[in-house]
Amino acid sequence: MSNHGSQAMRLKILLPTEVLVDEKVAKVTATAANGSFCLLPRHVDFVAALVPSVLSFHQPQGGERFAAVDDGLLVKCGDLVTVSALGDELERLQAHVRERFLELDEHARKARSAVFRLEAGALRTFYELQEQRHG
Repeated sequence: MSNHGSQAMRLKILLPTEVLVDEKVAKVTATAANGSFCLLPRHVDFVAALVPSVLSFHQPQGGERFAAVDDGLLVKCGDLVTVSALGDELERLQAHVRERFLELDEHARKARSAVFRLEAGALRTFYELQEQRHG
C-alpha cells in the first residue's frame, strides 16, 4: 500500500551483516550506470543498479547526509527506499580491514615485546649496580 501524498520516505541501507541506515528522508540522490537520479516521496516505484558513488539523502527537517555506495541495488516501492550493498565487494573490504587489524595487532605485540625487553634490561642493570654498591 503506497502513500504517494506523503512528504517523507523511509530509507534503509542494508549490508549483508547489518542495517546501516534506517530513517525517514525527504529526498534520495543516487548514481546508476546511466547517471544520477533523485527520488522524492511522490515518485513512482523504481529499481536501479547502483555504481560506486556517493548517495545523499535529505532528512525531513532539512539536514543532508551521505553514504559511500559500492555496487548495489536500489528499490523504491511506495514510501520505502531500500539500498542493498552487493556482498562480494563488502566481503573484500571486510577481509582488507581484518588483515589491516592483524597487521596493527602484530606491530603492537612487537612494540610491547620491545618495551618489556627494555624494562627487563633496565631492571637488570639497576640490580647489578645495587650488587656492586652493596656487594
